[in-house]
Amino acid sequence: MAESHGTTTTVTFVGTATTLLNLGDFTLLTDPNFLHAGQRAYLGYGMWTRRRTDPAMSVEDLPALDGVVLSHLHGDHFDRVTRAGLPKDLPIITTPQAQRRLRRWGFAHAEALSTWESQVMTRGNQRLRIISMPGTHGPGIVGRLLPAVMGSIIDFEQDNRRLLRLYVTGDTLNRSMLAEIPQRYPGIDAMLIHLGGTRILGILVTMDDHQGVELVNLVRPRLTLPIHYDDYPVFRSPLQAFLDLARLEGMTAGVRPIRRGETVALPQLATPPPA
Repeated sequence: MAESHGTTTTVTFVGTATTLLNLGDFTLLTDPNFLHAGQRAYLGYGMWTRRRTDPAMSVEDLPALDGVVLSHLHGDHFDRVTRAGLPKDLPIITTPQAQRRLRRWGFAHAEALSTWESQVMTRGNQRLRIISMPGTHGPGIVGRLLPAVMGSIIDFEQDNRRLLRLYVTGDTLNRSMLAEIPQRYPGIDAMLIHLGGTRILGILVTMDDHQGVELVNLVRPRLTLPIHYDDYPVFRSPLQAFLDLARLEGMTAGVRPIRRGETVALPQLATPPPA
């Protein structure tokens, strides 16, 4: 449960890797996937996968947004329903590769971040800092063939004090490059971890239960919420396998599932440090 600073910080899980982040006066959407069960998502190179689940809301149900944080441009993270339904003037923070495609689609305010670069939003005495984190969507040459991917650190500040540090992993494998994240950005309060053990042509391209638990041990957030785990048949590693392994590792307090449609309070710092 979040400590009280008179400011709300919550996440609502919509499905796949899509979440609504309510951080004080800001509302962000992550990796928007609004396809319904039975509809197909395009994965590139002539490959498709059919969605098994329904999102907890439709794109028409979304509240007013301040921006979208998009880890990469794949059909299960930014689909044709999203492309048609989101306002074209909405800020989208993403990779340079995805920005170029989004601009061609008419999203004039798509902004690119290279690894470790940041974008700041300010409203009154509140500030969001969104920083691009390293990631790779596949091993070796496979990672170079798949879309470039980024994770994100989202720092929420009020009155020049940081209240929340959130890490959204994006569709990355757990590789040595991720070890720099907690070194550069210690004190991560919460982590939205993309799991699923996605396999394309038999090759692992997102974290499975073992890699997920290894990353939790590396980052050591106060709260870990697993997402991106059962919506498509290419997701091969069940959520329960991750939860069971986390329990065996003694992570009973900080790891918890979040249901589609559920809203969870994100833990704020009891004594925020200077921003």
